[in-house]
Formats: sequence, structure tokens, C-alpha cells
Amino acid sequence: MAASDHTILQQAADWLKSGRKVAIATVVETWGSAPQPIGSQLVIDEEGNFIGSVSGGCVEGAVVTEAIDIIASGTPKLLQFGVADETAWRVGLACGGRIGVYVEPIQ
Repeated sequence: MAASDHTILQQAADWLKSGRKVAIATVVETWGSAPQPIGSQLVIDEEGNFIGSVSGGCVEGAVVTEAIDIIASGTPKLLQFGVADETAWRVGLACGGRIGVYVEPIQ
């Protein structure tokens, strides 16, 4: 789900106030073609609900899955995703390139 930066951060605050555990994922680096620019964010709760976008396709699903583990462990992690242009469509990405996504639990 695409949303403005304000909406994403407000949702994180609302989830935290309601007692949910939350992580925030931020695109911290890109190389080549990337669907979202540096600074794009995705907020995820411990049940896998999310708002925002860091990429799309299979990458976003992987970030949500990793975020649930990161929420449970409390340990942030830098995730790296890359795909060659010739395989991008096969794995559900609209473009090639690489991205780095930093995922951290927030309180």
C-alpha cells in the first residue's frame, strides 16, 4: 500500500499507542534501477500488517517476513536485495538493480 511519509509514521505511532509491536524499514541505498528512492519507508506490525513501500514484488514480502523476526528479536538488520535485469520479471520485480533496506524495531 502506497502512502505519504506522514501517513506511514502516523500509522506507526497509532499502532504503538494501541500496544502493537512495530518495525520500520527504510531504503538506505540503491544501485541501478529501483522502484522506490532512498528514504522510502514501510511500517510493519508483529502480525504482518504494513503500510508504505520499499520496493514491490517479492522484495516487499521478504521485508515484511524479516521485519516480523526483527520485531521478535529486537535486533535491527540491513537487508540487501539484488536481481539481474534478465531475471527481474521472473521473480516478480519490475526492474533490475539492487537495494539496501534497514529494518529496525521501534518503540
